[in-house]
Amino acid sequence: MESTRLDRWLWAVRLTRTRPDAAAACRGGHVRVNDRPAKPATTVSPGDRIRARVQDTTRIVEVVRVIQKRVGAADAATCFIDRTPAPPPEAAPVARRERGAGRPTKRERRILDDFRGS
Repeated sequence: MESTRLDRWLWAVRLTRTRPDAAAACRGGHVRVNDRPAKPATTVSPGDRIRARVQDTTRIVEVVRVIQKRVGAADAATCFIDRTPAPPPEAAPVARRERGAGRPTKRERRILDDFRGS
C-alpha cells in the first residue's frame, strides 16, 4: 500500500479518536502535510511530515508506514516517528503573601511549608 487518505491514517494510528474528528481537524485548518494545509482526502505516503493540532496539543509526526484500518496501540506506534519537541519546563509558582497581611498563622505556616516541600 503506497498511500491512503489523511483522515483515515490519522484515525488508524490513533492521533484522533474518530475519523470524523480527523476530517473536522483537516477542514478546520489544524492539519498540515509537508507544511501545506491539508484536506481530509489528501494522500499520505511514507516520508511525509504531518503537523496536527489535536486536543490542544500540536503533534509533529513522520509517516513510516501507511495503514488504512485501525490497529492496536502498539502496532499504531510503529507507523510513525514522533518528532514533537518536548514542552518547555513550567516555572514553579512562588509562594507570596499579600503585603500587610502580618505574620502567618500556624495553619497558614503549615500550608506554606507543605507547598515549599520543606
